[in-house]
Amino acid sequence: MKNILEYLERTARRLPYSEAFTDGSFSMNFQEVYNQARGVGSALYRAGIYRRPVVVLMDKHPRAITAFLGVIYGGNYYVSLDARMPRQRLQRILGTLEPGAMIYDETNASLARELEFRGERFAYEKLAFGSIHEEELRRIREKQLDTDPIYIVFTSGSTGDPKGVVGCHRGVIDYIQQLCPVLGVDETTVFGNQAPLHVDACLKEILPTLKCGAKTVLIPKENFLFPVKLVEFLNEHKINTLCWVVSALTFLSSLGTFDKVRPKYLRTVAFASEVFPIRQFQIWRKALSETRFFNLYGPTETTGICCYYQVDRDFSEGETIPVGRPFPNTEILLLTQADTLAGPGEPGEICIRGSRLTLGYYGDPERTAAAFPQNPLNRLYPERIYRTGDLGKYNEREELVFLGRKDNQIKHMGHRIELGEIEAAAAWHRNVQSACCLYDKEQCRLTLYYVGGAEQRDVAVWLKEKLPRYMMPHTIVKIAAMPLTPNGKIDRRGLGALG
Repeated sequence: MKNILEYLERTARRLPYSEAFTDGSFSMNFQEVYNQARGVGSALYRAGIYRRPVVVLMDKHPRAITAFLGVIYGGNYYVSLDARMPRQRLQRILGTLEPGAMIYDETNASLARELEFRGERFAYEKLAFGSIHEEELRRIREKQLDTDPIYIVFTSGSTGDPKGVVGCHRGVIDYIQQLCPVLGVDETTVFGNQAPLHVDACLKEILPTLKCGAKTVLIPKENFLFPVKLVEFLNEHKINTLCWVVSALTFLSSLGTFDKVRPKYLRTVAFASEVFPIRQFQIWRKALSETRFFNLYGPTETTGICCYYQVDRDFSEGETIPVGRPFPNTEILLLTQADTLAGPGEPGEICIRGSRLTLGYYGDPERTAAAFPQNPLNRLYPERIYRTGDLGKYNEREELVFLGRKDNQIKHMGHRIELGEIEAAAAWHRNVQSACCLYDKEQCRLTLYYVGGAEQRDVAVWLKEKLPRYMMPHTIVKIAAMPLTPNGKIDRRGLGALG
């Protein structure tokens, strides 16, 4: 298999009228997705748009996913944009891409006309319901390779500039082939999608749905403002599988939601993006004692998830749920600062090798070369690895444990400190929902920000009992909500801007 469209084609033949994607009010079956995607691909090719980036500016909707697939049918690669992104960011992405076309829906028609770029603009309906040109689609497919790009996901680099990570067929297929059996995805699986469509996290639901004939329910964003309403939505649609960021899960557990209503159908809960505070995880596990829980780890640059751990034991204060082990056909290298393999229990940078690696950063060869260098353990032939910038170690069970970011390891008062250790200690407080610690190198000051019902003085007393004196924050700040990046991680840059 060399093309992700084969997932859709096989399932459309086998289960043409099974529901594939729905947002709760609008649904599409596999045959409809197949037909409309080929309509999009045919129209793009007829318009002379081939092997180009194509922007999809559409709401979170089954037709947006169909547009992605249609872009690939046309021999192109899609870039999903969200109208809620700042206008400046949208323009910078368009300037980086110079896309061949933009596909928009009725809701975003005005914005599509206002944005500046030199490509063509198409309404989704005019593409999807036009003629399907079988012979042209066949010729496109014959020329497609498994190394061809299929999407670009924009993240933010250390400078704040958008980085376009380019994913290809081969990496995605390797990812999905390994992920589905781990999570137990089949025709009975009903995903509850939380992630926006412009981040790679949504691949965990969209592609297994196409491969296995499952169903993905795109949960409307407003439900995540009301915890009871959110759980009722899960129950109404009989959602049995979640692949959510940690912040979305703690939104439910920290507000006592399960005392009022509980998910009835959940059999699998996978979480990623941040360390799950043990206290919050225990609430989930107690409420759903028959549910399987998975900790997933993997950066965008490795086509999503590359490591997993099925939680099979209890964890106590001070412990971190492991990220476990890599998926088959992926290897984790823990490298020291000297680029040697870290010893047992020794921290090292998590570096990844294998076909899961993405193609690099769009239009940015220098940053690509820095992040995807030659494997320093192999001097004999070209072999790329991805340097994640994350620190990890193997515990006594030979499970990989995430320790935090390299840039979150500081030297303060002569001591080397992991900011994550301070955050974990704060998050163990029963009235702290989440915590993030920042270090001001110039002022030599530690500042802890937290969300929860605890008073600042109570958090200070708590930390004095848990941490050595040199790790105590100089300032403790209570905030209403933790700022998050689009992929659900804590936005440390935005947090620092709070002062």
